[in-house]
Amino acid sequence: MSNAQKNISSSQRWLHRIAIVLAVGTIVLIAKGGLVHSAGAGLSVPDWPTTYGENMFTYPVEKWTGGIVYEHGHRLIASGIGMLMIIITAWVWIGDKRRWLRWLSVSALLAVIVQGVLGGLTVLMRLPTEISVSHAMLAQSFMLMAVLIAAATSKGWMSGEAARPVKDSAGLQKLLLATVIFTFVQILLGAITRHTYNGMAITDFPLNNGKVIPDFTTFGVAIQFAHRVGAVILTTMIITQGVRILRSGALRKLRTPAIAAIVMVVIQFLLGATVIWTREAIVPNTAHVAGGAITFTLVFLTYIRSVRYYQFRAVTEAAADYTVQGANA
Repeated sequence: MSNAQKNISSSQRWLHRIAIVLAVGTIVLIAKGGLVHSAGAGLSVPDWPTTYGENMFTYPVEKWTGGIVYEHGHRLIASGIGMLMIIITAWVWIGDKRRWLRWLSVSALLAVIVQGVLGGLTVLMRLPTEISVSHAMLAQSFMLMAVLIAAATSKGWMSGEAARPVKDSAGLQKLLLATVIFTFVQILLGAITRHTYNGMAITDFPLNNGKVIPDFTTFGVAIQFAHRVGAVILTTMIITQGVRILRSGALRKLRTPAIAAIVMVVIQFLLGATVIWTREAIVPNTAHVAGGAITFTLVFLTYIRSVRYYQFRAVTEAAADYTVQGANA
């Protein structure tokens, strides 16, 4: 191996490490945002981009009191994520020849810039629902971009290993993709519930205002019931795909995220119930937001690994290949 190859290899390893920091940091940032909302601290710092008229980065620590700790800390973490994204984008364009990854990094950089502006607008416009929900969902989208960058810069992804053909008798890969999409929808329902302040529109669990199906007297009841039904559907989807992956002897690279997703979605389901039982206490409420982000990360990682490492083919196609190979033997 040449010195140039060694340098590139070392550079890629460091890029991967920083990309992991970005992905993990984004989950932390989402959790921090959940804490800001749960603590009712969204307007603790009423201006933007300054902090009480002062430079955000030099705002004195002794003034970090009450809700300012939550909101100001959220802004600083967000700024750190933005700076990391600038570094990663430059690094990818200089050191990685994959065109799709270059443009993914640019897209992620643009997303984090827009996300910062949305965050500022939520404050300046006093937490309007539409912008608050958009802010929450763009955060999730950026998180997936960060996860994909981290995965694509890993040693295994870049090894040159060809995708292995496997039988996909009942559309497993389609289920994996559907789970990713439905997770986004479920988080959107949760974001609408939170940012319309309808977290307690249904006050009990597992019943719904004392009934299996509640009276849909308000928007809040409807949106929260939809979120609850979505939780049951998503939990079923994640467990189903996980069991199918575990039963397959050929999908070893999908097992870890699939098992982790099962564990996480069960925890997430229980956290959602705890939010109701504790009347939206700060800790379970924040943990529920963080759990949603982690669950989304795991189902997305399962899917992108399936795309990178495996070629899913229908049984009929695989059988045809087998027949041809047998005839040529």
